[in-house]
Amino acid sequence: MPNFMLDDNQKALQEKTRAFIAEKIIPYEKDPRCTSHGPTEELRDELIALAREAGLLSSHMSTDFGGLDLNHMNKAILFEEAGYSPLGPVALNIAAPDEGNMHLLHEVATEEQKERWLRPLAAGKTRSCFCMTEPAPGAGSDPTMMQTTAVLDGDDYVINGRKWFITGAEGAAFTIIMAKGEDGRATMFLADMDSAGIRIERMMDALDSCFPGGHCVVVFENLRVPASQVLGEVGEGFKYAQVRLSPARLTHCMRWLGAARRCHDVATEYARTREVFGKRLGDHEGTGFKIADNEMDLHIARLTIWHCANVLDTGALGKHDSSATKVIASEASWRVVDRCVQVLGGQGVTHETIVARIFADMRGFLIYDGPSEVHRWSMARNIMKGRTPTQLYAGDNQ
Repeated sequence: MPNFMLDDNQKALQEKTRAFIAEKIIPYEKDPRCTSHGPTEELRDELIALAREAGLLSSHMSTDFGGLDLNHMNKAILFEEAGYSPLGPVALNIAAPDEGNMHLLHEVATEEQKERWLRPLAAGKTRSCFCMTEPAPGAGSDPTMMQTTAVLDGDDYVINGRKWFITGAEGAAFTIIMAKGEDGRATMFLADMDSAGIRIERMMDALDSCFPGGHCVVVFENLRVPASQVLGEVGEGFKYAQVRLSPARLTHCMRWLGAARRCHDVATEYARTREVFGKRLGDHEGTGFKIADNEMDLHIARLTIWHCANVLDTGALGKHDSSATKVIASEASWRVVDRCVQVLGGQGVTHETIVARIFADMRGFLIYDGPSEVHRWSMARNIMKGRTPTQLYAGDNQ
């Protein structure tokens, strides 16, 4: 059975990351270069340099690519601390979509592809995006509805289609594209974003403001991609999507847990110091219960994340585990942040504290990497097939 008591090395990692975020990153949160479409490239470069100097850059990557070669459990510790500030994941180069793309490239890409695209990405010199989601009637929660096509023409594939909600597209150096072949199977392709045939149609206004490059509509018009830029094997795009998504949805949970904990700390401190109706706000039962409920939700989310991290560390794909974790952690974290807004009152809906910003950023977490409804549906299908909890939560989930 996994031991959820942190050892000395894990405690040191936690303390180092916590101190770095508090001392180096949080002071940047009111920087005017934090825009409605995310931190500017200039600000990102500044933050990346700080993490590089601290030895915390791209910690999830292998040492060959400058990282700390952290397993999923150790990532859970570091990523939570990074998420304590909206700028933390950006600074440490572990924000979505780059973190998930780095993992996928490390697992699937050829050596030549790794040198061309992964190495500068891991070094924090470039950004990337992942082009899968499409407007109706295209692929959303159901990737099999893919409309973007890739047709083989000589030694190239010609790609046509439109993607949207593409996080980080503005300013990204390259993209991973999901497109459907003539046989109906999906394939992943690597392409530089300045390639002829790629056009950013527009930036999309969104609630969140934490992702560099915002969210975009990206159009492919007769984009020619050499066969050498196929990522993995032709026709195996949906399989590779799972290689990316199971860990990526878990790291989302890790980062947003840190954000929820930040809100809880802010609201708790306010409840300890604000005097109303003759006593501290937190001594009123209505507020005190909210603080207690927050503690329980944070604890449940953290244990669920750690359990799933241990499953993935065994080498299992853990689809059922990561689906359960995504629902539990996202909904628990959202409840925490929502309660904190209520506890803070007027300050909770203004930018007097960081809570309103995190509140706006976090709402999308219930949708990113699959909305709660889709994960519940997927889990229900597994359960209705008669699989036991032992099978479902031991990596044996197909």
